[in-house]
Amino acid sequence: MILYIHGFKSCGEGNKSQALRKFFSDLLSPNLPFSPAQAIKELEKIIQTNSIDLLIGSSLGGYYATYLAQKFNIKAVLINPSTRPYHTLKPYIGIQSRFCDGVKFEWKERYLEELLRFDTTNLKRNLFLVLLQTGDEVLDYKIALRKYKNQRRIVEYGGNHRFENIEDYLCLIKNFREKNGSNRTV
Repeated sequence: MILYIHGFKSCGEGNKSQALRKFFSDLLSPNLPFSPAQAIKELEKIIQTNSIDLLIGSSLGGYYATYLAQKFNIKAVLINPSTRPYHTLKPYIGIQSRFCDGVKFEWKERYLEELLRFDTTNLKRNLFLVLLQTGDEVLDYKIALRKYKNQRRIVEYGGNHRFENIEDYLCLIKNFREKNGSNRTV
């Protein structure tokens, strides 16, 4: 089973999760709590109660997926992943609206501190497939390129933060999932 982890201001029914669900029939894509600590707690529960063999995370979801992949030894596909959300999300403190449905929420300063608890170093080899686009207007792809230097990385010229052509990568994701099976440990 695949667990898709959406990004900041997104939800489980965004464009990427819909495209993934059309290709993969075994996809879970929950709406996550806004608190990073609560989001991680919910994601850990999902991993522990389902046969998750692949994580797919986009932006902030890529940050969460990195932490969870390391913890549970599960392969992860990261789409324009955030590497330092405790810095990049600081300007968003205050009232925000989700893109998918307009639901308003408060992004709190304490959430930045919560994010620090899930920072990762010394990444396990061959655990990640990282999809980056140079045209990402939100995050500098070169930072992720450095962080995931010992992982499989695909860099596409152009594009944007939303990675709107995810359909072009579905077979690659499928092959990454199937190669050498799952490493999962719970």
